[in-house]
Amino acid sequence: MTGFERIETEAQLALAARRLVEIEPRFAPVVAAGALPLRRRPDGFEALLSAIVSQQVSTASAAAIWARVEAAGLSNATAMARASDEDLRAVGLSRPKQRYARGLAQAGLDYAALREASAEEVIDSLIAIAGIGRWTAEIYAKFALGHADVFAAGDLALQEAARGLFGLEARPSEKQMREMAQAWSPLRAVAARALWVYYRLDKEREGIR
Repeated sequence: MTGFERIETEAQLALAARRLVEIEPRFAPVVAAGALPLRRRPDGFEALLSAIVSQQVSTASAAAIWARVEAAGLSNATAMARASDEDLRAVGLSRPKQRYARGLAQAGLDYAALREASAEEVIDSLIAIAGIGRWTAEIYAKFALGHADVFAAGDLALQEAARGLFGLEARPSEKQMREMAQAWSPLRAVAARALWVYYRLDKEREGIR
């Protein structure tokens, strides 16, 4: 065990990365290539909205749309709830994402309570909201709340990185990726960071914003 359930600091992440290599030595070259990115971010509405923006678009597109959302002052729940279709279309949100963003703004989530909840409780609470699937919920649990043992198995960059790092003939499906990641518990969030680093080194582009 790592001795902690959350990853809050670079030092904790470095310790967890060394433990991950003990669990799965094939991660060693990735960990040796440099410090894994912590990517911790403040929790709350803005973090979830950012994750919705990032759904099913490239990291460059997500960054561009998010910059427009922030510039338009729409990154808080109050402004988002009041925004018109035209406002949201102007910043680049598709019609489904407009609906999801408004739904999130009106959901009344207790973000303070989520900080104290288990990873599965967080995921269950979030996927009950339209537009928030398991990928989004797991990204939030990992980066906004620091949970050490969540893994976004539906992430295509993680799947492609696993194919390359482990010499698989084909990119694993979400189900196969989730089954593979069980072996990396209780450090699946660290394994995900390592795979994103591998993806960046292999493809020379970021797999997540």
